[in-house]
Amino acid sequence: MTTKAAQAKVEYDAFLAACPSRQLLARISDKWVVLILCALGGDDGPGRAMRYSELARLLAGVSQKMLTQTLRSLERDGLLTRTVTPTVPVTVSYELTDLGRSLHHMTRGLRSWAQTHMAEVLANRDHYDAR
Repeated sequence: MTTKAAQAKVEYDAFLAACPSRQLLARISDKWVVLILCALGGDDGPGRAMRYSELARLLAGVSQKMLTQTLRSLERDGLLTRTVTPTVPVTVSYELTDLGRSLHHMTRGLRSWAQTHMAEVLANRDHYDAR
């Protein structure tokens, strides 16, 4: 590890209020980010490119504004690429980058955990609320 890389690693401490990694943690912990990364990453393979309309259909409840903003932020962070194909109408597709695929492995685990343990969490909520 180079000296600069080692120094940068020390500087990025998410427990410190001014650390920029907190912004990244806030972004990647957003439900729409997690679901977009899961959708683009697929369940078993390397993932695939998806059109905007496919993502919008798959992510029930996401507004057009929120989907657009989230996709732009993920593109800005280098987690996905946006490809525009000059067809009529124009085709826009999104695909995970290598960096996005590395994060997808974790978001897939979060999604799986949430789906697996939701019944238990709901039971705990009911128990807590009944007190």
